[in-house]
Amino acid sequence: MKRILIILIVLSQVFVSCKKMLDINSTRLVSEENMWLSMEDSRAALMGVYGLTKSALNDNNAHWIYGDVRSGEFSVPIRQDLKAIAKHDLNASFGVMNDLKSWRRWYAVVNAANIFLERIQEVKDNDQRYTNNNMVVDIAQARFLRAFAYFYMVRIWGDVPLIVSSKEGTFDDQPREDQSKILAFVEQELQKAADDLPFLFSSNDPQQQGNYYNESNSRWDGALARKTTAYAILAHVAAWQSNYPDAAAYAKFVIDNQQKGSLTLLPTNNLTDPNGFFYDKNRNQLLGFGHIYNHVEGSFTGHIEELTLASPVVNKSIPDMYMSKDKILSIFNESTDERFSADTLGNPVTEVYFKNFNGQYPIFSKVKCIMGGVSDPTFRFYSSATIITRLEDMYLLRAESLAVIGEQAGAIDLLNTIRERRGLTNYSAAKNGDLIDAIFQERNRELMGEGHRWYDMVRQYKIKNDNSDLSNLIRSKGQYWPISAQVLTQNKLLTQNEYWK
Repeated sequence: MKRILIILIVLSQVFVSCKKMLDINSTRLVSEENMWLSMEDSRAALMGVYGLTKSALNDNNAHWIYGDVRSGEFSVPIRQDLKAIAKHDLNASFGVMNDLKSWRRWYAVVNAANIFLERIQEVKDNDQRYTNNNMVVDIAQARFLRAFAYFYMVRIWGDVPLIVSSKEGTFDDQPREDQSKILAFVEQELQKAADDLPFLFSSNDPQQQGNYYNESNSRWDGALARKTTAYAILAHVAAWQSNYPDAAAYAKFVIDNQQKGSLTLLPTNNLTDPNGFFYDKNRNQLLGFGHIYNHVEGSFTGHIEELTLASPVVNKSIPDMYMSKDKILSIFNESTDERFSADTLGNPVTEVYFKNFNGQYPIFSKVKCIMGGVSDPTFRFYSSATIITRLEDMYLLRAESLAVIGEQAGAIDLLNTIRERRGLTNYSAAKNGDLIDAIFQERNRELMGEGHRWYDMVRQYKIKNDNSDLSNLIRSKGQYWPISAQVLTQNKLLTQNEYWK
């Protein structure tokens, strides 16, 4: 009960401090002098930052709407808001879109991290149990989460305000900073975090001594940012800036240290099983936010399943979005693919990614953690983890990086590692076409439904720099979202993204 109260206190501090920018009304539950006194306070505050990050990702299914719906590769049968997003009509007036235009939840993450970094020394001063090593590792995680929040916002809105202080309860109006400055700050913070984070928690790592908060490693597996997590996000930050030499180096660190981090490449059946990779939390979730069913963390909303599942997988007649037969066959166009393949007549041979292929709505069912990992279709209560990155992502991101900088042999080796894992033959230019296109095609197949596709498309078209509609949209900076009118009203120094004026 005390821990729950502490978390509520922390969240009330976050929301009060964000009130000017985020327009959140709240009240303090207790005075602040009763916080930051013990290591229980530090744990509660840090877990609060993780919780706010998970909320920002899952609210309104934001992670998948930003990353998958906007790609336009899924068809939308009914929902007009999702149809508008898939067509890049981001000024359409729908309630959920107004929420998605607002960065308020992400600045709640930033402010919670700022408060933590400013106040954590007080716990060290007040509680002799709270060691310097514990504090260093906690600070690294808070830095990581703040940096991740800024990177996520930059990919969505481009230039955003850079706020690195809680400002004692209020924000002054601040203009947007150039995203290059934001990303330089992100990279610096991630590097600092990486220096201090362990490969594993509660596992005799010299950078995190003993049992972290008196809990064994099973409690923390897949739940916290680790050294390889920081390097994985560094790789994405570099790739987003087209800094492919650094992206290759950061991804290589993750791949080279996978054993230290207890990371493995996933077999297809584990990737798609209701009790597999997406269920609960596990070490292979390089950065994931679990919804643990046994901890009463499942929900009806905030999961990819809410958007994609329907009959015969769950008791829902029409999915919010589905992939058409033609689109499926164009993506999964090799006959031995373990994820999905079809014979020459178009009949499915392997369909673990899709069910009901020959029905009106092929159902994307790669992720299907219903309740406690069961297959009962009558109760649409989901518990899948929100995955940001995993080891396969790093192999393919390094392959992309090497291909761009001209190291084709290394890129092909990495690509083939993933292809072989999914039952495919080795890459052949004659069969699979241009190497960069083949890598992005494999990223599409492997990471489908994990929130990567839109950002992958932006990077691919930046590399190609052709005259396609998407390339023209990117050149016009139309890949970014408009900023909500509410945020613009609250901060008079902000300006709308030029494309959406």
